[in-house]
Amino acid sequence: MIEFNPYSPATYADPYPVYARMREEAPVYRNEELRFWALTRHADVLAAHNDWGTYSSTGGVTIEGTEKDFAMLIVKDPPSHRWHRKIISKVFTPRRIMELEPFIRERTRELLDAQRDRDEFDLVGDFSIKLPLDVISELLGIPAEHRSTVSDLSDRLAARGPDADPEDVALAGAGLLELYLQLVAERRANPRDDIISMIMSTEVTDDEDGGTRRMEDDEIAFRFLEMGFAGHETVAKGIPNGIMAMTRFPDQAALLRADPGLVTKAVEETLRFDPPSHLQGRQTTKDVTLHDVTIPAGDRVMLVTGSALRDERVYESPDVFDMRRAEHLSTLFFGFGIHRCLGAHLARVEIKVAFEEIFRRYADFQVDIDRAVRHVSTNVRGVAHLPFAGRAA
Repeated sequence: MIEFNPYSPATYADPYPVYARMREEAPVYRNEELRFWALTRHADVLAAHNDWGTYSSTGGVTIEGTEKDFAMLIVKDPPSHRWHRKIISKVFTPRRIMELEPFIRERTRELLDAQRDRDEFDLVGDFSIKLPLDVISELLGIPAEHRSTVSDLSDRLAARGPDADPEDVALAGAGLLELYLQLVAERRANPRDDIISMIMSTEVTDDEDGGTRRMEDDEIAFRFLEMGFAGHETVAKGIPNGIMAMTRFPDQAALLRADPGLVTKAVEETLRFDPPSHLQGRQTTKDVTLHDVTIPAGDRVMLVTGSALRDERVYESPDVFDMRRAEHLSTLFFGFGIHRCLGAHLARVEIKVAFEEIFRRYADFQVDIDRAVRHVSTNVRGVAHLPFAGRAA
């Protein structure tokens, strides 16, 4: 009998064998205790992402759905989703990301320079957590004095599972919102040439009724919470996931050293092989029958991206890290359809620059996977600590 509990430490540590069994034996899986369904095959996950009318985000995107009443874009469906996304998409234009890349590289080098004289450091705590936080903070205009607080509160907000304290999770979310509301209020009183002021002043047309829309202060604060949290988590976990994968497959590390031009492929394969985001929650708006199983209307459905990206029906040798594979048929690791991650390009650039600088700086390095530490989290999966050893050139 298959048992899939994302909060089980053993499953969290290595969910892929469970995913493989689910794809073959129970592609529409039911967890009665936690009261959710799970779709694990690539075709089913992709179809659900593209059908927001049937698989709604308004009931929340986690198993618990506690965020469903928050004013966040990720729990909105059209029509309100459209005009909110129109405004926020202006933050992640190709020009802005291109202009930000020199800062990303400079900050990457500074963080690695700080570890130059150490025989070993924590790739997560000393590097991969700090880089995306500084980058998203730079993009959004979060002052440097607030950035460590944002990092701490974001980690507490992500806590899930049997050891999580719901009260502390709620307090962390409230703390982040309060901080962002203060920043918005300050910009409202003293506008600047920055992202916050731009969002405040941006007015868009609502496709539904032709009226114009502008975000209120609390909506802007929630947008910042989402962008800061998502941008932080994806990169903080994606960088060590890729380094661990190339440690397990040393031929691939050697390939990247021999041909640095493969770095973009290394990023894409990292996101396929061990994506930071494994689960995306939805709620059915009507009865759905798949593989002779009926999911009733109103039930929670988890789209298991981590499984879909290892589906044998799509990927040859899916459990092998191979940056030269050709079957990147979709980018499910950033979601798909109307809820595809707005910061996908930024995340790719950050991970690419991190890989480039690590491989340029260290002719040889080792990460101790056996000493890696994982804390069970919500929809995201990755390590909280990863020992890294190497002598910088």
